[in-house]
Amino acid sequence: MARQSTTQAQRTPVRIVFTGGGTGGHVSPILAVIDELNARRIAFESLWVGSKHGAERDAAEEHRIPYAAVSVGKLRRYVSLRTIPDAARVPLGVAQSLPLLRRFQPHVIFSTGGYVGVPAVIAGRLLRIPSLTHEQTAVLGLATRINARFSHCVALSHERTPHPKVISGGSVIVSGNPIRSWLRDGEASRAHCRFRLTPDLPLLYVTGGAQGALAINDAVAEALPELLQIVQVIHQTGPNELNGSFEKLAGIRSSLSDCLGDRYHPTERTGSELADIYAATDIVLGRSGAGTASEIAALGLPSILIPLPGAIEQLANARLLEAAGAALVIEQGDLTPQRLVYEVRALSKDSASRSAMANAARVSSGHGDPAASIVDELLRLTGIPDWTD
Repeated sequence: MARQSTTQAQRTPVRIVFTGGGTGGHVSPILAVIDELNARRIAFESLWVGSKHGAERDAAEEHRIPYAAVSVGKLRRYVSLRTIPDAARVPLGVAQSLPLLRRFQPHVIFSTGGYVGVPAVIAGRLLRIPSLTHEQTAVLGLATRINARFSHCVALSHERTPHPKVISGGSVIVSGNPIRSWLRDGEASRAHCRFRLTPDLPLLYVTGGAQGALAINDAVAEALPELLQIVQVIHQTGPNELNGSFEKLAGIRSSLSDCLGDRYHPTERTGSELADIYAATDIVLGRSGAGTASEIAALGLPSILIPLPGAIEQLANARLLEAAGAALVIEQGDLTPQRLVYEVRALSKDSASRSAMANAARVSSGHGDPAASIVDELLRLTGIPDWTD
């Protein structure tokens, strides 16, 4: 936790339960809000409630946030044999959350949606603890629609998102989707040095999210010899144990000539270097999950987006950026190596179009400071005079 000033350190510490996860898109807003709390030197104590093996557990441990695992069940819109046993885990998770909340006695709960956050929000309502649920995507997820009935506030990322039904006396705000503040502090020169990039060629950053995207990886693999005639590529493939792409692509790189091989940089994951990568990037190629869509909008990056088939949230995120003039959308069924090379070549040679797309991306983000808006609302919900005066 950041060091507070003498005056603020004497204020009542805010006790916050963070809940949500399953994917990086649900984790990032929590980390962005923590960054904002620290930046404002707000005294707070926290507990992260999540699943046993989700991405949120790793994030909490990395940031030294106390963590408690409860039973969670994935909520599905489609028919599946796993729906019934998964649904049965939700009340169990609520029962497990109740004693956790009683012991910690939070002033407020912050949920980032997703099925991981449902049990703690319901338990909080039973204990009369106010909660705020944040929706990262352009359409309401099933978990957010459930949480809205137990939350005191729902924060949306997009003005066009239909307002959910909230409990009596609850409110809906449009906050935007917060991104980690350090992502804005990248320096292209550091990326050039780290990856031995040349300023003579545009940089294409390929990402499939934390787990990678096999379809995108395969299309890039086939297109590499032609792509590398046009651009340099940093390619976040996802963990090799999940999709096998990293070893395959590293092998392809080793078979290229030295000239082309030096232009291609596959990596399974990105960390703190992502800010520098973004600063150096001319075009992003990737999925359109909430995290990626929010980052490229906030940072003003032209993009080619391939939504995950069947993921209506990703398609809606991508279409919003496309409608703003900030992105080109290719449905996965239409993604071929030839189409990929064609679109990358066209954008890489048209700096005016890239500049227009970058400006449109920034405008599409449309919100001043999402993390600050969410922190303001969380403090209001606590009702602590020290922080609401």
